[in-house]
Amino acid sequence: MKSALVHEWLTPKATGGSELVVQAILAQIPADVYALIDFESSNPNSYLYGRRIGTTFLQHFPLAHNGVQKYLPFLPLAIEQLDLRPYDLILSSSHAVAKGVLATPQQLHICYCHTPMRYAWDLTFDYLDNSKVGRGLPGFLTRYLLHQLRQWDVISAHRVDYFIANSRHTARRIWRCYRREAKVIYPPVDLQRFTTQVQKADYYLTVCRLVSYKKVELIVQAFNQLGLPLIVIGDGPELSRLQALARPNIQLLGNQPNAVVEKYMAEAKAFVYAACEDFGIALVEAQACGTPVIAYGQGGALETVVDVQQFPEQGTGLFFREQTVAALVKAVETFSEIQHQFKQENCRQQATNFSPQVFAEAYTAFVEQCRQAFFS
Repeated sequence: MKSALVHEWLTPKATGGSELVVQAILAQIPADVYALIDFESSNPNSYLYGRRIGTTFLQHFPLAHNGVQKYLPFLPLAIEQLDLRPYDLILSSSHAVAKGVLATPQQLHICYCHTPMRYAWDLTFDYLDNSKVGRGLPGFLTRYLLHQLRQWDVISAHRVDYFIANSRHTARRIWRCYRREAKVIYPPVDLQRFTTQVQKADYYLTVCRLVSYKKVELIVQAFNQLGLPLIVIGDGPELSRLQALARPNIQLLGNQPNAVVEKYMAEAKAFVYAACEDFGIALVEAQACGTPVIAYGQGGALETVVDVQQFPEQGTGLFFREQTVAALVKAVETFSEIQHQFKQENCRQQATNFSPQVFAEAYTAFVEQCRQAFFS
């Protein structure tokens, strides 16, 4: 079958879990690649280097290489301009608009959904509160735009024949937003990047983009109060504010190369995470290093971390149930008391449930199942 794979954007700065899914799909299914913008096929360090990739008119917009989120009103229109008529099978990897490509009744469209568009649904008010265009007259126009975007998002969901969700949490959100069932297939984590280290160092670690919904400010405030060493790796609009807030026991290192991240993850006493994630790939990466996790007990974390308070012998992490400084402080104090209960082999074994091999087998089997049902 002639296949096309559609993703939102391909840039050197886009290196998250959704891009790992794209790479894993292409390793299993030969497909032509399409995206709103592409700056990876010209990147010598990319697995897409030299590949011919179809793009949209946004490719030529000013500063598009820094991301097209700034052109949000144009994204639905742009994705609908991709002409995929020559293909039998359309595979989309979508966290915004990729699922909205146009298809004929003779084409099978399977969408791997990382999340329904978060700023249009769950994070609408967070987006408005933290944006310059969220108040006054611009705020009214932004609210109208998001209203229109939600309508398009629901309509475009009906263009998909089969949905895959990256977690049960995401599957519930797909049902809430689109009233569509989704098969759960966890994304792949490159476990070979990470090694365990028996002797841990005396610091806690968090790694993520420094944006408001990641709740890094909550972590910084908690460790300000605890006085314990914390290392923060990541960049984003919150960096300067967090630097001003952090006390001397906290180091904010900004973006770091993979090798540096892997070293800190392997040596950390524990990995701390306060966001409600759809999956949360960093939590699995930490466990791949044999590093236990202290995480907010909602979202994908409930599916990737084994709570030591429920399963003392198999525990790989510790949950706190409220996104508050007090709850995180208490969780870190509890961890300090029971850290001897955590076994590195439990953490590493838990991470193997999310290996590329597990993903590849589940994804290709589901695609084949859908193909037989659709074309029979």
